[in-house]
Amino acid sequence: MKNSFFLAEALVEMVEAAKFYETQTPGLGQDFLLEIYSAKEMISKNPLAWAELEPGIRRCMASRFPYGILYQMDEADIIITSVMHLKRRPGYWKERLNRKRNALNKRQP
Repeated sequence: MKNSFFLAEALVEMVEAAKFYETQTPGLGQDFLLEIYSAKEMISKNPLAWAELEPGIRRCMASRFPYGILYQMDEADIIITSVMHLKRRPGYWKERLNRKRNALNKRQP
């Protein structure tokens, strides 16, 4: 099992989405976070299970919410570059690809 880490921007996206869902229905934000962390765990256990969206970038789809978890891999780690809404701003996350090494310096669970 590989270690997986969020880029800071991906964490912000995840928290903002959870806050939004919580304002819609109490408990829904927590459900969103549980789904994202469950996907993160599945990615860590089997990172090759999801198809490449682009060379070197894979996307795991959330099952209950319209979000995808985009990630990159190296020999030891998985870097989650985006927790993206599937219907908004396609491709905005591409500028983050060169920042994956910075994420390794700021590891979080």
